[in-house]
Amino acid sequence: MNPMNNLSVARRSRLFFAALCLAALCACNALRPSATPHPAYYSLNSIDSALNRVENATPAAMPAAAPTLIVNPPHAAAGFSSPRIIYVREAHKLEYFANNEWTDPPARMLAPLLVAAISNTGAFRAVVLTPSAAAGDLRLDTEIIRLQHEFGALPSRVRFTLRAYLVDNKTRGVLAWREFDAAVPVASEDPYGGVVAANRAVQIVLGNLAIFCAGEARSVQFAK
Repeated sequence: MNPMNNLSVARRSRLFFAALCLAALCACNALRPSATPHPAYYSLNSIDSALNRVENATPAAMPAAAPTLIVNPPHAAAGFSSPRIIYVREAHKLEYFANNEWTDPPARMLAPLLVAAISNTGAFRAVVLTPSAAAGDLRLDTEIIRLQHEFGALPSRVRFTLRAYLVDNKTRGVLAWREFDAAVPVASEDPYGGVVAANRAVQIVLGNLAIFCAGEARSVQFAK
């Protein structure tokens, strides 16, 4: 037998074995799940000093007959109750950013911000978030109508809409209600830009809501 033929056969065998190993490695990599990026989590955590935008929004001293306000945890309209960050490119169609979420559903994050903003007015003896054993004169019920990043134009914007009802706790009658809306342009066309704009929109709405509640509280007090 020709030694050169033996060498050629051995070389072909080694190449064939190497090709089999490479194919097996590729198959394993194809079956292995691909690494997914870690999600980024964002919060609504700034009420700022939105009341400073309105002169004399904060009373100089708490009225002697200031009522106690009970704040129910906010509700959210259908589609807005999860931690997913919503954006809109077409009317009536809600979409969600991948790998970007709120740390909690917006309604849950909003509750302590509501209490802080209204407390800052000084119009109430106390502002208490339920569940609580405290008794109150008035009750505030709120619902998030929308919190969404809208891409209809450049720059895009974040819109936050909140509906609020102020209720007499004794009669269960609605004293006043209002829908608050703010649309804030984003500084960057990405989820983080939307989060910054969302925090600003929340600041604006909570400032207006706090002034609304304070005004109604003074009206109730003067009517006593």
